Amino acid sequence: MIYFDNNATTPVEPTVLDRMLPFFSEHYGNPSNTAHAMGWAAGEAVEMAREDVAALISAEPELVTFTSGATEAINMAVCGVVDPLVRARKAGHLITVATEHKAVLAAMERAAGLAGMSLTVLPVDAAGCVSPNDIARALTPETVLTAVMWANNETGTVQPIAEIADVLSRHRSLFLTDATQAVGKLPVTMEGIDLLTLSAHKLYGPKGTGALVARRGLRMDPLMIGGAQEGGRRAGTLNVPGIVGLGAACQVAAEHMERDYRDMLARRDRFEAGLADLAERSGTEIILNSAEAERLPQTTNATFRGIKAKEMIASIGTIAASTGSACNTGKGAGSHVLKAMGVNAADGEGTVRFSMGRHTTSAEIDQALEAIGAWLGEAVSA
Repeated sequence: MIYFDNNATTPVEPTVLDRMLPFFSEHYGNPSNTAHAMGWAAGEAVEMAREDVAALISAEPELVTFTSGATEAINMAVCGVVDPLVRARKAGHLITVATEHKAVLAAMERAAGLAGMSLTVLPVDAAGCVSPNDIARALTPETVLTAVMWANNETGTVQPIAEIADVLSRHRSLFLTDATQAVGKLPVTMEGIDLLTLSAHKLYGPKGTGALVARRGLRMDPLMIGGAQEGGRRAGTLNVPGIVGLGAACQVAAEHMERDYRDMLARRDRFEAGLADLAERSGTEIILNSAEAERLPQTTNATFRGIKAKEMIASIGTIAASTGSACNTGKGAGSHVLKAMGVNAADGEGTVRFSMGRHTTSAEIDQALEAIGAWLGEAVSA
């Protein structure tokens, strides 16, 4: 199996797993228990991981709150921050973008509905980019939160975060960015950002661990209550092995980001050049979505016009790739991201997301191209 689905999840890096293992069987103390050495050791490991996460995004460690993943972090950011703001201001307005991850869209819709606020969902261009000018025009005196993801999980499109932050710096709206796909692949910082979310399993760490990074002094109601963990921001016993794994993954990413970016970009270019060659040889129109935008270095979103993508990937059988966001696969609905970009339903059904990773090889790329080419050749001649 050739694994081209790293945007859905990455394998745990061996060095990350090695760092985690002792905290299952040797250093298994509860970090909330400060009465003995076992608790101290676990607590120290959590704080070291907090420092590693913060260092990767140029933040202060005390701003990092560990969660069960990016989805929980997003809900904390939206619901936990919006409620007190609305109570204080007696009115509210939210802004987000049509191509956001469903976790953001659903949380924003729920917050708006529960609090009686208005919600503006901004369009994107054909490459999936939102205009900072559109954000500026959408802002009102009541806008309390604007959410724009750093990089899209389906197309890899990187949004103009610095320009958006500049627009919002002149407004009291908070800026939330879901940086789940960007952290570890691109330089990400908290400059101009009020709230940032990330997940371990997108950067070679374990599933079930993530973080919310919130600007100092930001008032936030906890979603989970019943304990004083994480400075009172999130109750519950900390997942020490997972947190250690997230910290280790961030440390590895910081050390290898430049090399990873260079290598993954070269692989993506090799793969996309191969797709162009297949299109010419097979007579199949293959469209690279968001090709003109800045993208993640390892993401290719390709439409095979006239082809049913699910049938193609299932029939090939040796390529693990996605025909939709992993969070929505099986629901039968087309990609909301492609729809927002103006891709019609038929082309949406012919679209595959290929997302390579740190361990993808040139041989795997060539094998994948050969398998796709063979399938297309049979499909065209049938």
